[in-house]
Amino acid sequence: MFAVYAESFSSDDPLSGLVVGERPDPEVPDGWTTVTVKAASLNHHDLWSLRGVGLREEALPMILGCDAAGVDEDGNDVVVHAVISDPSWSGDETFDPKRSLLSERHQGTFADKVAVPRRNVVPKPASLSFEQAACLPTAWLTAYRMLFTQGGFRAGDTVLVQGAGGGVATAAIVLARAGGLRVLATSRDEAKRAKALELGAHEVFESGARLPVKVDGVIETVGRATWSHSIRALRPGGTLVTSGTTSGPQLDDAELTRIFFLQLRVVGSTMGTRTELASLVSLLDSTGTVPLVDRVLPMEQAADGFAAMAGGDLFGKVVFTR
Repeated sequence: MFAVYAESFSSDDPLSGLVVGERPDPEVPDGWTTVTVKAASLNHHDLWSLRGVGLREEALPMILGCDAAGVDEDGNDVVVHAVISDPSWSGDETFDPKRSLLSERHQGTFADKVAVPRRNVVPKPASLSFEQAACLPTAWLTAYRMLFTQGGFRAGDTVLVQGAGGGVATAAIVLARAGGLRVLATSRDEAKRAKALELGAHEVFESGARLPVKVDGVIETVGRATWSHSIRALRPGGTLVTSGTTSGPQLDDAELTRIFFLQLRVVGSTMGTRTELASLVSLLDSTGTVPLVDRVLPMEQAADGFAAMAGGDLFGKVVFTR
């Protein structure tokens, strides 16, 4: 079958290990099913995989891709949940120590077909296209969990979304607005600030700018470059939810004094559960909200999408179609 896969690693030139070609059809263990992929979206995880982060060399060649929407063996339109938990695990699968993402231990979604556990498919409503639905399982699910599960934010709260333009940040702006929150957003780029307003942000600011109010919560995916600003933006008792460190994991100043003195909450968040994915799909279906897609490319042109992500030339998701 056709597939886009990692053949080798390179930290300096990750795209050098990307191959567009043929791979064997997926093996289907008991309790698993195959989904014929109609659309799949690109994540930073895929780029990191080509650098050898989170993917073992002995697992190569590995079909990349965590996210997909398609048609299951029974002809149902479905969205694929990307977190593969141990069959014996019950409860929140993001806490399963044996969990993995598609394209880490199991072949990914950038292919004609992908094999997943039967419990990992969620019905796709007619209100979402395959391209839109393919955006949900990683970035949008991460944003949903950050806002409504880990952050516990409610209608009327004010949240700051750092780094407008990234996949999770973009999703957070849209979902926060759909959930009745007041949304402030930052970006170094004027054009991205303008797009954040179009998405639903109430106000936008340059990165690091002084805000007119203290916020109830911060959605933080940037790390070092915005951490101090995020902490200082919070009201006493406010909550910072972090799910990434795109500018680097090391901090010059963790702002610990401010954190304990103002009794701030710093909460980590990773991906989301199947139940949360179903709730996210339901929220979009009931509100008419749709994911922002930066560009749609045929899967044969996957290298172009990877290059755009590596260059930071995106606002929204890159989607590959079959």
